[in-house]
Amino acid sequence: MNALPSIFLSHGSPMIALEPGAAGAFMQRLGPAIDAAFGRPRAILAVSAHTLTREPVLLAAARHHAVPDFGGFPQALHEMRYDAPGEPALAEEVKAVLAESGVTAHVVNEGGLDHGIWTPLRYLYPDADVPVLPLAWMPMAPPARQFALGEALAALRARGVLVLGSGSITHNLRLLTTFTGRAPLDAPEKPESAAFRHWFAERAAARDWDALFDYRAQAPHAALMHPTDEHLLPWYVAAGAGGREVEPLRLHESHAYAALGMDAYGFGEEAERLREALAA
Repeated sequence: MNALPSIFLSHGSPMIALEPGAAGAFMQRLGPAIDAAFGRPRAILAVSAHTLTREPVLLAAARHHAVPDFGGFPQALHEMRYDAPGEPALAEEVKAVLAESGVTAHVVNEGGLDHGIWTPLRYLYPDADVPVLPLAWMPMAPPARQFALGEALAALRARGVLVLGSGSITHNLRLLTTFTGRAPLDAPEKPESAAFRHWFAERAAARDWDALFDYRAQAPHAALMHPTDEHLLPWYVAAGAGGREVEPLRLHESHAYAALGMDAYGFGEEAERLREALAA
């Protein structure tokens, strides 16, 4: 098994499961590209904007199911399933890896995949045949501490584990509606969303970690794009797992519903090989 890059995906709205758009099409190509470049991951360690706690917790159930953790969406979305295997043994391994960096994690024999996990994975691995280990994390910690959490997870990449952060590069759901309802999937992007995405990509390409850690003060329209920042923080966990020395690669960029950024990033030296596999 080759070492894997770590990845951040924008899952956006639960509606991506019914309206995949450009991001869904990218995710459909991403799973086969990972397999082609590195082999099938041993497991996926998932850090999602919707599985949050006060201390790190590993959900070590032997089997997971899709959790419909949303309301006001079509019934078809509630009826979707994604029953994936868990990885209890890996939970103990991850706990030990984190302990080596001074991070205390808890292991519970409970499962369930929030929509930030199962909606992208149903495109990456539609047969639900890759074990998943969700890591509940602390949204009150600032970006630099999230990055440090990712650094503590970095050793897993060489062990065949795909470290996956799931959130949204912009996430203000109040901007997605019009007087007549939700904006169309392909509505033109609001300039504030485009400005934020461009700033983030530019600072990431420059490896300007100081600016990225201080995004809330330095990025244009930061508070508007992220009234709360739990959807952006998984980016930093995935980035930390890739390391400071290698430029984060934006593997995909798009938007949905006028203001929902759907960018995806790869981290670590291996990200370039993944980009090549996606382009093949």
